[in-house]
Amino acid sequence: MRTGTAATGAYLRPQPRERAPPAAGKRRHQGTGTKSAGSSRAGLTADTRSPDSVLPQGGCASFAFLPYPARMAIAPLNFHHLRYFWTVAREGSVRRAAERLHVSQPTVSAQVHAFEDAMGQKLFRRAGRGLVLTEAGERVRRFGDDIFALGDELQASLHQPNTAMALRVSIGITDSVPKLLSHAIVRPAFDSGPNVQVICSEGRVADLLGELAAFRLDLVLADEPAPSSLPVKTHHHLLGSCGIVLCASTKLAARLKPRFPRSLDGAPALLPAAHSALRRTLEPWFEAQGVKPRVVAEYDDGALMKMAAADGLGFLPVPMAAAREAASRWGLRLIGRAGDCRAHFYAITTERRVQHPGVLAITRAAHRTLSDRPKD
Repeated sequence: MRTGTAATGAYLRPQPRERAPPAAGKRRHQGTGTKSAGSSRAGLTADTRSPDSVLPQGGCASFAFLPYPARMAIAPLNFHHLRYFWTVAREGSVRRAAERLHVSQPTVSAQVHAFEDAMGQKLFRRAGRGLVLTEAGERVRRFGDDIFALGDELQASLHQPNTAMALRVSIGITDSVPKLLSHAIVRPAFDSGPNVQVICSEGRVADLLGELAAFRLDLVLADEPAPSSLPVKTHHHLLGSCGIVLCASTKLAARLKPRFPRSLDGAPALLPAAHSALRRTLEPWFEAQGVKPRVVAEYDDGALMKMAAADGLGFLPVPMAAAREAASRWGLRLIGRAGDCRAHFYAITTERRVQHPGVLAITRAAHRTLSDRPKD
């Protein structure tokens, strides 16, 4: 058997034995190609057909390496197009992106359309006069953030060789974790190394766990463990727990505090969304006390809920570890403690044993942050 010398990245096609060439002046047609007399003598022939359609032919065969068909190849990423897309995503419009890139608007539009064609996805959609990212566009934008951040670090390392590469800590914070408490939990990560860069993202727990599973986040801060139904194995590390107190504006707190908890019956309440862990903890306690607050609003965003409470629209639950900050920043006053109810907080990672220095700093210091601190 003879082996044809050939290019890398190709497939083998068996070739028939050499046959006598046809008579002069005649051509033989086979398949979709046309082969002239004597062309088979080379032993190596190009074939543009799909490898699936090439079948062995009788007799002893020689093999030729042939290019993969186009449908099996993945085109390389055009980073120039990615830069244009990423700039439009950051600036929010083609006009501002063109100004930043110092090119014309039609140039930016053409590059972005070419990038969308290459990706096979619509990355933007119209919203009034502006552009907003689609779900696919948001995913590409996050990859762009990482790619160009690494590019900046590369340039910095070349121009300033003595500068240590930044230790990046990517943290996802669920919208059910109070902002004031989130900062206190994350704060130790800044001291975990000489050159630390902390990247915080906020969102729904399902979205953030998807980012964690794709290894774009180092950990997710949440008030409940990750569900076991996730396709990727995750591990939840209990950071700590604290009691839950009920607070309100000064005027409403003065009215509800004397007969607490009976005063909560029919009182206006601002509560977390029904699917949240905090809401599921409070509902049985309300029932045990024989009270049924009048729910005037439900929130996924804890900061917005505190703004509404400061405006006197109702009382709200606050983890005890964040009660002092809620009082000083929002002017909220304590009504009473929700019995033995407790809020739990977790660091969710893909590692059973945490090794990232920034994540280690967070998990080791969290128990102090989440202690039941005295309140004003």
